[in-house]
Parts: sequence; structure tokens; C-alpha cells
Amino acid sequence: SEIIRTQIEYTRMYNELGSVRPGWYFLGDIIREQIPAFESSGIVIETVPEELWLYADPMIGKVFYNLIDNAVRYGEKITRIRFSWVERGDTLVIICEDDGAGIADEMKQKIFLRGVGKNTGFGLFLAREILSITGMTIEETGTEGSGARFEITLPPGGFRIMGSVHDRSFRQ
Repeated sequence: SEIIRTQIEYTRMYNELGSVRPGWYFLGDIIREQIPAFESSGIVIETVPEELWLYADPMIGKVFYNLIDNAVRYGEKITRIRFSWVERGDTLVIICEDDGAGIADEMKQKIFLRGVGKNTGFGLFLAREILSITGMTIEETGTEGSGARFEITLPPGGFRIMGSVHDRSFRQ
């Protein structure tokens, strides 16, 4: 019954995608809002240290919840989840990596397909859909046996870095 309830919830969320206008969200807050749900796991979750804002669908928190949830559920030997970011040309990449079991090479593309997975098969599919609304992409680039690594690429104009050495005005 829990799986059915979860599938109904994911279907409801999928139907609501794009129904509310995207906005600017502080990445540190998005990640910190997810942590209480995983406090009992004993896994250390490291957030981003600088003020990174991203232009995203209001459901962006579901993306980061799902990344943490999958790491906790399937990471086996996992002790740490780390979020960071790096600029690559005029794009920015948010990195979510863990020290768990990792994902097999043959599953790296399949995990984003609807119905693929060990639980409901909707989590990473929905994450990719939420990100695509504002031109973001996601891929898994980790090494099986060394941990999962998800890279979320934000397009030019889809991020702002404020209050640091990188401080700059709104990027168009």
C-alpha cells in the first residue's frame, strides 16, 4: 500500500509540473530543508558553502530529496553525501556525490526512465522532468564501487553567485 500511495503522489506531482512559474532559489536552503528527513540515517550531508541561487521550478526540493533518499536507500556502505558546484564555461554544474556502492555503468542512463528502479521507478524520472522545465540536465557520472555522482548542469542565465569572491550581478 505504501508503494501505491507513493506512486499516486508522484503522479500528482508529475501532473503539477510547470503549473507554477519558476523562480530563484538559494541552493543551500533547498538542501538544508531536506536534511531533517534523513537525520536518523547517521549519514553526514555536506551542503554548498557559498551563496548559489538557481532559477528553477518550485518543485526543485523534490530533486534534492530524491538524490539524498536514493543514496540512503541504495548506497549500502554510505557514510557521506556531499554537494558542491563548479563553473564550466558559461554553465554551472551542481554535484551530488556519495561514498556508497555507486551505480553500474549499464544503469546510468536507464535510471532516469519512468518505471526503472528498485522502489517506485518515478523518483529520478521526475527529477529529470523538474530540472528540464528551466533547461537543466542531470546525469550520473560516478564509479560503481566508489559511490554515485550526479551532475546537474544549469544553463547560462540559470544561476547567480552572490556574496562571495565570485560576487557578480544577475547573469542573463
